[in-house]
Amino acid sequence: MIEILKILFTMPFLLYACCTDLKERRVSNKLWKYMLASGSVFVVYEVFTGGIPYIKSLILSSVIVFISIYILFHLGAFGGGDAKGLIVLSILFPLYPVFQFSEKVYPLLGLPPVGLFTFTVLENALLVTVLVPLVMFCYNLLHFSPEMLKKPFYMFLGYRTEVSSLKHKEHLGLLEKFELDENGAVTRKFARTGLDFNANEKPELEEYVKKGLIEKEIWVTPGLPFMLSITAGFIAAVVFGDLIFYAVFSFFGS
Repeated sequence: MIEILKILFTMPFLLYACCTDLKERRVSNKLWKYMLASGSVFVVYEVFTGGIPYIKSLILSSVIVFISIYILFHLGAFGGGDAKGLIVLSILFPLYPVFQFSEKVYPLLGLPPVGLFTFTVLENALLVTVLVPLVMFCYNLLHFSPEMLKKPFYMFLGYRTEVSSLKHKEHLGLLEKFELDENGAVTRKFARTGLDFNANEKPELEEYVKKGLIEKEIWVTPGLPFMLSITAGFIAAVVFGDLIFYAVFSFFGS
């Protein structure tokens, strides 16, 4: 029962983090402080009921996850808000949540070999992120235009939109750098991670369109917040388990 309560307690915080990440591309540190402070009730309860074994699991989960997340954060794998959220999860869920609901035992795929729940959440989140290019490609197929065939690789990374509409959109990155050379021509260079820009500070793009130097539509990539992947990874971990481990095990097992 305690595991179900912790999951129900955690979901509103994760969903709120998704909303703020979508709107502002950041999650306030206060959210995780409130989550940890109010969630400490569960920690105290489980310390008293679980005793020394639970305390050992709590210390192990917190230390290992903190070190791993700290390294990944400094490598640029995700933002500070995402890192703090994962660390709080490691404290609230030092043991993998196993519970029974409607005569079924969750996670449905069983416990992963590594019992650190936060690692499973992160693995599932990375899997969701890997699937994003496929979703983007399907989106482009539904909105297909012959111009896309000039840059078919871009169909996995972004979509085409009119330059005139950029000033009304937020959290987009350019997939190409546009540079005016000495001959008055515009050269294009691929921006691997998506070139962040403010459309209101890039009036030259509209000038390039007016002069016929670039097309009316250009490739952009949406800045997808990783908090969405973390929340999806959390739900998948609770319901199913470690999706990557299960997929690899099923592949080699067959």
